[in-house]
Amino acid sequence: MTMIKPIPCLNVVSEKEDVSLSFMDSTEYDDYAYLHFDYAGVKVSPNSTDKTLEGNIPRQLDLEQQWLDEFELLGFEVEDIVEQPEDSLRFYNIDDEQGWMNFFTSQVEGLQQAGWQVTIDKSFRFMVVNADNWYASLDDSQSKDWFNLEVGVQLEDERVSLLPTIMQLIQQQTRAKTLDRFLQQDDCQPLFLTLQDSRIIKVELGKVRHIIETLVELHQPDALDEQGSLTLSRAQAAQLNGLDELDLQWTGSNAPKEFADKLAKFSKIEHVEPPLALKAELRPYQQQGLDWLQFLTEYGLAGILADEMGLGKTVQALAHILKEKERGNLTSPCLIVATTSLMVNWSSEIKQFAPSLKVLVSQGDARKPFLGAFADYDLVLTTYPLLPRDTEFLCAQQWHLLILDEAQYIKNPRSKVAQIARQLQANHRLCLTGTPMENHLGELWSQYHFLMPGLLGDEKQFKSLFRTPIEEEGNSLRQQQLNKRIAPFMLRREKSQVAKELPDKIEIITKVELSGKQRELYESIRIAMHNKVKAEIDNKGISRSHIIILDALLKLRQVCCDPRLVKLDAAKKVKNSAKLEQLMEMLPEMILEGRRILLFSQFTSMLALIEEELKQRNIDFVKLTGRTKDRATPINQFQDKQVPLFLISLKAGGAGLNLTAADTVIHYDPWWNPAVESQATDRAHRIGQTNKVFVYRFIAAATVEEKINVMQQKKKALANALFDNKKQANTLTADDISTLFEPLE
Repeated sequence: MTMIKPIPCLNVVSEKEDVSLSFMDSTEYDDYAYLHFDYAGVKVSPNSTDKTLEGNIPRQLDLEQQWLDEFELLGFEVEDIVEQPEDSLRFYNIDDEQGWMNFFTSQVEGLQQAGWQVTIDKSFRFMVVNADNWYASLDDSQSKDWFNLEVGVQLEDERVSLLPTIMQLIQQQTRAKTLDRFLQQDDCQPLFLTLQDSRIIKVELGKVRHIIETLVELHQPDALDEQGSLTLSRAQAAQLNGLDELDLQWTGSNAPKEFADKLAKFSKIEHVEPPLALKAELRPYQQQGLDWLQFLTEYGLAGILADEMGLGKTVQALAHILKEKERGNLTSPCLIVATTSLMVNWSSEIKQFAPSLKVLVSQGDARKPFLGAFADYDLVLTTYPLLPRDTEFLCAQQWHLLILDEAQYIKNPRSKVAQIARQLQANHRLCLTGTPMENHLGELWSQYHFLMPGLLGDEKQFKSLFRTPIEEEGNSLRQQQLNKRIAPFMLRREKSQVAKELPDKIEIITKVELSGKQRELYESIRIAMHNKVKAEIDNKGISRSHIIILDALLKLRQVCCDPRLVKLDAAKKVKNSAKLEQLMEMLPEMILEGRRILLFSQFTSMLALIEEELKQRNIDFVKLTGRTKDRATPINQFQDKQVPLFLISLKAGGAGLNLTAADTVIHYDPWWNPAVESQATDRAHRIGQTNKVFVYRFIAAATVEEKINVMQQKKKALANALFDNKKQANTLTADDISTLFEPLE
């Protein structure tokens, strides 16, 4: 008998199986590998019991069994059915689709090198094509403000867009809530992308990671057009820079990519000479701010000048307006919308730094005759409360530049003021604020929705992609993606970086112990309100109980300040206030030392009580609250050093004031948001200050105030990442509630 070494022959196929049911018709696929052994043209199934074949050829059963064992180790098992083909044995892959793709891409070659004959039938569903030549195509032929992006691979003579496939992958990972974990895999992780024509492309994750991260918002079903392209606004051109690490062949229009490259280098934009009419010498960082503002205007973009309080955002904005006028661009007026409290500050700084501008302060009844004459001025100043009243006139005017100062005022996108602000017609838009967020990331979205709608998606998309992962899950990857998205459109400098000549700011926590009747009152209110809050939460849930929670916390905070603030009969019997007593011990000594003091409280009624004590002690002071009509007089009296003490309500004077005559700041009561307190402190610790600034924060020990202080410290981590995420009562957790209502130690 002639000994012949057999050849293991494998034929891989996908077979359609029509399934007809009473309620539907569908097509299912079965994927098989058919194995036989070839003895010089004589086929035999591994399942055959014959020991000798036609022509008296002996079978090498040990070798056949060795090959069978090796094949099964690759993840294959014999199909467990009675009817097997006569001339072969049918196998399936135990890992199903992923197993077949791994077989095709990494196992076939090894079998062939070992002498196997492997045939892949045209019907096989998992034909994997290696993608080596990548392209990106840009088309801006339809609009100067929008462009289409297509990213794909070149397969022989055919270009295939991969965006639909990548979008499908993002959708799958998003639904499974595994997208971030998926992206954290190693760059070498193989990834199989199934095209619409069922072809499969194998790529390494590192090759498409940047595409997925750049296009992460594509999880919405209608993101792509019929050609598989993504439509982006010019403001989103910066996303193209995320594709630079790929070896792409760029085709189509050059303008969007050139624009994206320009955005990526915005920190090195061209220097512009300060306007000749500016009556100020810009500091280096202020000059950079002017360069950046001119860059935004030149390219039709918008942004947030978010310099820390006290670094001169006003003078940078005025320099920008003057430069526009100098260049002949001011063919229509500019509009500045600010809080009522800032009108005096804007007016005085315009007189000081930009006296050549023709300015209209549209405020009070005196504004009415000028409402239809905005075009006669270079610059119009108005207030947020007047937007609803003057909507008809303001919307009828085409503005060259629209500036929102303290832009966090439009943090609620559904407020009337925010809606009207978005309706105003302007060639260019700008926000000024040292705190783009006071409460949560949604406030940042609202401002960009005013500036450049679509940059951060709609509100629902933004919450899903950024706000929830960052605020609730601490997702650093999404934080980085958000920061990268807004980086070209936000300029933020801190005093510690650019104003190193500023003297030190020394912060001192002054803890006050409640005692006697005040302590007893606190405990009785704490117990009563805690029980009331628990009952409300049990009945309505925490999300619908924020009103009762805020009321309870307000009462506790008022007790800490002074029992007389609490509108309860039990409080009327308590005559002592540990904080007020501590304050009145400190103030006379500070004044004798020559200190000049700003004293902040959020409770105007508390300021009234302090005022009574000051009068009894013949201590001179001035006061500023929301009811102060003449703001300039007390400000000037303090700055001219006529009085040593300035009482200020947090809302009325926490922003927009330049009070560098002060060297001491006292926060009588803590506020939820440390950024708001910092703004108030920065009335003194700002450019122009030459003395050390001492900041005293009064805290009633072991009370809700101390709990608030602890929460503030926790929130500073997010503040450093992207300013601040204030935890208001309607987002407090059950654990937070328990902590806030803990008994005095």
